[in-house]
Amino acid sequence: MEDKIAFDIHSLGETKYKSPLQLSTVRGDSIFNFVDEKDRMVFDLSMEHYQQCVSNQDEPLCLEKAGPRQQIFFDPAKTTAAIVTCGGLCPGINNVIRGVVMALHYFYGIKRTLGVPYGYEGLNPAFGHELIELNPDKVKDIHQFGGTFLGSSRGGQSVSVMVDTLIQNKVDILFAIGGDGTLKGVDAIGEEIEKRNAKISVVGIPKTIDNDIDLIDKSFGFETAFDVASPILRDAHNEAAGAYNGISIVKLMGRDSGFIAASASLAMPVVNFVLVPEMDFALEGENGFLEALRKRLEHKKHAVIVVAEGAGQHLFQQKSEVKDASGNVKHADIGLFLKEKIKEYFTDIPVTIKYIDPSYIVRSAPANSSDSVYCGRLAYHAVHGAMAGKTRFVVSKVNNKYVYIPISEVTKKRKKIELESEFWFSVLQSTGQPFSLK
Repeated sequence: MEDKIAFDIHSLGETKYKSPLQLSTVRGDSIFNFVDEKDRMVFDLSMEHYQQCVSNQDEPLCLEKAGPRQQIFFDPAKTTAAIVTCGGLCPGINNVIRGVVMALHYFYGIKRTLGVPYGYEGLNPAFGHELIELNPDKVKDIHQFGGTFLGSSRGGQSVSVMVDTLIQNKVDILFAIGGDGTLKGVDAIGEEIEKRNAKISVVGIPKTIDNDIDLIDKSFGFETAFDVASPILRDAHNEAAGAYNGISIVKLMGRDSGFIAASASLAMPVVNFVLVPEMDFALEGENGFLEALRKRLEHKKHAVIVVAEGAGQHLFQQKSEVKDASGNVKHADIGLFLKEKIKEYFTDIPVTIKYIDPSYIVRSAPANSSDSVYCGRLAYHAVHGAMAGKTRFVVSKVNNKYVYIPISEVTKKRKKIELESEFWFSVLQSTGQPFSLK
């Protein structure tokens, strides 16, 4: 298990200012209380961990509770904040931007908030992107739209140059909305700031449509993703069922983790096969995928296949070495590959194959109601943590509670579906596919 000090949050120093929030410190007065610095949430809730702690007379591993502090580090009247969005699109980015701007302005009275255009490029003067002045009027309606109001880009920039830009623009707080690469980048910015002994807080708000950020319950936009994908699966089923031996293949996002494919298939239970990056499956052989598909067609005369973009990469003769600007391997198209292999395999019976790739539609959708609520709360907690002088942390939910986690902890590895988990068992029960396709 992680070392006990692993979840300690970096701080910029003493909190000298009283929060402008009119909250309480008394229980039972019907007013929300400030969160005390000592408030912690237990990370591992299992009885096994509890008994181990009791046996060893040890304190359990705990996370810092998110929320407003009575004493804050920054003087609101003199504070400037900035927001940057990086990486691929994801439902809810605009909701987070809006939430951060509104919280800074209305909760803390901060008058100057800057938008960084086109990701980390906007912090490199060589690209010529001008910083944007943000205010409530400018962002009040952006939550109704998908994408990112500020624009995005992939790939890092010189950390030293980016910190120079923050200092030159007198930025006190930087909110970075992005996935694994973005979070590593903002942590590196925070490290450089620390080396210079500057007092700038850097905060990460985890964004990944694939839901593959480690330790946290879920990332924003994920629910919207499988919500948008569900009716597409319904229509794919209609296409398959409308033809004799009809087969629909739907490719969904999921470079390293298959949470969208699995969750969408549970939400719209018309899917017969779910193929994800976490599983090793064979095409040929009596227990392989193609033979399982044949049995399905013999029995029901149609089939719906959902495949995550990163699934089945082991089936390609030559592994892709091409990477995008974020350093992610560009996978070969497993959807088109399956379509061709199915066509080659079924030469003895007629099949009708439809291939559907709605990935860019899914990721560009506006947030649904559930994600919209989540985005707003993430934004508020991020602002509270930053104003209290905390830095190099992400805000998220763990065990259904909002907490602060060091960026270094959530970027150690990607979260993946556990094939022995109840979640994956639910997928297998819903689809009826074999436990193994080896």
